[in-house]
Amino acid sequence: MAEVYAFLADGSEEVECLAVADVLVRAGIKVTLVSISNNKEVTGSHGFTIVADTTIGEIDFEQADLLFLPGGMPGTKRLSECRPLCDALVKANEEGRRLAAICAAPSVLGGLGILKGKTATCYPGFEGALAGANVTGDGVVTDGNVTTARGLGYALDLGLELTRLLLGEKTASHIKTAIQYDQI
Repeated sequence: MAEVYAFLADGSEEVECLAVADVLVRAGIKVTLVSISNNKEVTGSHGFTIVADTTIGEIDFEQADLLFLPGGMPGTKRLSECRPLCDALVKANEEGRRLAAICAAPSVLGGLGILKGKTATCYPGFEGALAGANVTGDGVVTDGNVTTARGLGYALDLGLELTRLLLGEKTASHIKTAIQYDQI
C-alpha cells in the first residue's frame, strides 16, 4: 500500500491538507498526518484544530512514498524552519522519491534548491521563492518526482494527480467519478 506523510505546522492551510488527504484515502492510499512539533494538536491558518496522527520525532521518513506540504501562512514559514523536515525533503529528492507542495509551500522546496531546473507553480506572490524553477500559472504541475499546485482551489486536482502518480490513471479516474468531480 502506498503511504503519504502530510506535514502540518501551526498556521498550515487546513483544507489544502485535508482535501488532498481525503482524495488519497478514498483511493486506498495510507495518509499519515504528521505534526512538525511535539504536539499532535495543530491549529490551522483559519483557526481549526487538527489532531495529527503522529509527530515528526516519531516517524521514519523512509517509510513514505510521498512527502506532502500544505501551504498557508505562517505554516509554510514554520515548515521551512523545521530542520528534520528540510533534511528529509532534500534526501528524498536526491533519492528520486515523490514530493508535493501546494499554495505557498512550494517555496519550501524552492528554498532547498529542489525546484532548480524544474517547472513548478505556486500561490501568486511566491514565484520569487521558487529558486531556479520555470514558474507557470498552471493549477497543478508534475515535473519528475515533484508535484506542485497553485492553491486551495486546486486541492482536489492535486489529490487526483497524486493518486494517478501513485496508483495509476484508472484509479484516479475512478475516484474522480466517485466524488462527482468533473472540473478537470
